[in-house]
Amino acid sequence: MSGRFDGRVGLVTGAASGLGRDVAMALAAEGARLVLMDRDAAALDGAASAIGAVPVAGDVSVAADMARAAEALDRLGPVRLLVTAAGMLGPTRALPDVEETDWDRLFAVNVKGTWLALKHALPRMEAAGGGAVVTIASGAGLAGNAIFPAYSASKGAVVLMTRSVAVSHAAQGIRANTVCPGQIDTPMLRGVFDALGEEAAAVEATFKARNPSRRFGAPSEVTGAVLFLLSDAASYINGAALPIDGGRLA
Repeated sequence: MSGRFDGRVGLVTGAASGLGRDVAMALAAEGARLVLMDRDAAALDGAASAIGAVPVAGDVSVAADMARAAEALDRLGPVRLLVTAAGMLGPTRALPDVEETDWDRLFAVNVKGTWLALKHALPRMEAAGGGAVVTIASGAGLAGNAIFPAYSASKGAVVLMTRSVAVSHAAQGIRANTVCPGQIDTPMLRGVFDALGEEAAAVEATFKARNPSRRFGAPSEVTGAVLFLLSDAASYINGAALPIDGGRLA
């Protein structure tokens, strides 16, 4: 590996599985020193022990839990990296049919969780002389979505939150970009198909047929973009919302 992140300290949320775990593994392989956060304590411990990271089991939407992650970061050194991968899909219903409790939980995890991570990381990055943030939004945050309208709204909020950070913190040497994956072959996507039962195969085939690439993305294809945006090679990229969707939104 190139060692692009040798000695750099950072936080990855949602790091027990899926894209968060994949990003954490890749960052550690290139020298980053990490705090990993997730609600799944057992899976988190496994991920952290595999790469020598510090696990903090907790809910990204709970301020006290995020504060514990920030305290763990302080023990590692100046903070320069943040990846917010914690997220949930939420209800697959038309907006009038979404329950208030489901809406609130979805926005607590996807939006408030991202905000809390930024709230703690940005002052630390400023004190360190700069840093790089990559939030993980979704292609659904760039275009309307009839199947997941509440999720689409939450990820749209993440996109504009990130762009606002890019504008407001560039003078402090902090860059903030977001990646917007399409259908990536992760446990979250497989969970959608599992819930469909006998219809799963037909729906999966339809989704693939609608994509110019005729396939789902691999987690590594998102991770590669995340690491590039965090790296010095992307030093003049700030405020970007990058679709990683095989051309679906083209």
